[in-house]
Amino acid sequence: MRAVVDTNVLLVADGEHKDVSPDCVSSCVDGLEGLKNQGIVVIDDDYHLIGEYLHKTDTRRGKGVGAAFLKWLLQNQANPAHVERVHITETAPDHFEEFPDPALESAFDPPDRKFVAVANAHPDKPPIWQATDSRWLDWWPTLAGYGLRVEFLCREDVLRFYKAKSPARETPSLP
Repeated sequence: MRAVVDTNVLLVADGEHKDVSPDCVSSCVDGLEGLKNQGIVVIDDDYHLIGEYLHKTDTRRGKGVGAAFLKWLLQNQANPAHVERVHITETAPDHFEEFPDPALESAFDPPDRKFVAVANAHPDKPPIWQATDSRWLDWWPTLAGYGLRVEFLCREDVLRFYKAKSPARETPSLP
């Protein structure tokens, strides 16, 4: 199993998202533990992903599973049995040559673009793990057209958040 992990998965596993269900926390914890034990994390070679993880997760004071995962990732980042690195090219701040669709990139949340670029740069196009960011519900169908998968670890929660943020819009389907 390979995955590109969105930062919110670490935050949910650390209990940093108060509005999520216990099932959502369990899904994120189980996912991160599974990656550590028998998976491969895909990151970029210029530390875009690790930089964001470090900015949002406190590895010194953090005692949760997300902080522990980040510590493990930092210790194993050069171990190809656990971590694979890909090169992505930032052409402007938060714009990447490896992002597959320029129109979608313009509509995409700038800090999330690097996750798509990393997944697209990898030859196996690993799934992007998403926990609670409901904006990805609008984006995943276009990404799927490029062979990129979004795996929503907190399916019920992300639908609930979408409905709360956009009550007048029809709730998109999940992959």
